[in-house]
Amino acid sequence: MRLPDCYLAKLGPTPLVTVRLSPTAPEIWCKLEFLNPSGSTKDRIARYILEKALRAGRLRPNGLVAEASSGSTSIAMALACAQLGLRFAAVMPESVSNERVLMIRALGGEIRLTPRELGMRGAIEETQRMATADPSVFLPRQFANPDNAWAHRTGTAREIIDQIPGGSVDAVVSGVGTGGTLVGLYEGLREAGCPVCPVVARPVALNAAPDIECCSFSSRVPGVVDCMSEIFRPEDLPGLCVEEVPDHEALAAARALIARGFPVGPSSGLNFRAAEQWALGRPGAHVVTVFPDRMERYFSTELFSEVKER
Repeated sequence: MRLPDCYLAKLGPTPLVTVRLSPTAPEIWCKLEFLNPSGSTKDRIARYILEKALRAGRLRPNGLVAEASSGSTSIAMALACAQLGLRFAAVMPESVSNERVLMIRALGGEIRLTPRELGMRGAIEETQRMATADPSVFLPRQFANPDNAWAHRTGTAREIIDQIPGGSVDAVVSGVGTGGTLVGLYEGLREAGCPVCPVVARPVALNAAPDIECCSFSSRVPGVVDCMSEIFRPEDLPGLCVEEVPDHEALAAARALIARGFPVGPSSGLNFRAAEQWALGRPGAHVVTVFPDRMERYFSTELFSEVKER
C-alpha cells in the first residue's frame, strides 16, 4: 500500500556533537536524539515498525495500535499514528507522570492505566488481552520486536558512521530498557567494520528504592529496566562492559548538560556519565552515546527540584 505523505519520512540525521563538561574530562561524541519530532529516539522505532506493518498489510488506515509504555515510546507512537492516520492506545501503570499523559492525549492518543503494583508486565498483559479480544489490534511489542534494534542498526548507526571523523567508533554506551538502542547500534557499527565495545550504562540507587512503574535500578532514571528485554542478550555482544553510575551523579550530569544548552532527561545524564567513566584512561578513543529524550516530560520529577527552589 502507498504510505501517507508524512514529514516523518523526510527527516534528516540528528546531529552528532562532541561534549566535554570540564577541561580535564574526556570528550564524548553525543547523538542528539532529543531533536527528533516527539523529542526522543523512540521516533525511529515508531516510524520503522508502523511503516513496515502498513506495507505488509498488518495495519490498515485508522487501525488501532496498542503499546505498553510509560514514557517516550508511547509519545513517539502517538505522534507517528497521528501522522500515518492510525489510532493509538498507550497502556501504562497508573503512576505515570502527568506530563506524559498530556503529551499522548494532545497527540490524539488514548490512555489506558493499569494497576501500579503490576508494573510494566501488567501493561504488557493488558495489550495482549486487547489483541486477543480484537485480532485487528496491532502490538508493536517494543521489548520483544527485533525491528526495534533494526531501526537503529540501519538508521542511527549508519548516521554515526557518516558523521564521526574517520568513520571509527571504539565504544557505544547506552542504558538498557528495551535494549534496542544498544543492540542496534552495536550491530550496525560492527557491520561497518568498527571494533566497537558495547557498554551498558546502569544506574545505581543509593537512597531510593526502585520504582515498580518503569525502573529496576533507580526511580530517578526512568526507563532503565532489568529482565524485560527479549532483544538484549549479553551473549550476543562480545566484550560487553557495564558502567555503573550512582543515580545522583546521573541527575547531576543531566543538570550540567541542561545548563550547557542540551534540554535532556535523566537517561542522557546516565549515558554521558557512563561514557565518561569508560573513556577515562583511554585517550583519543571515539566514545559515542545517545541523548535519548527531552527534558519537558520530567518537569514534575526530581531532575527539576533545584530549579523549582530558585
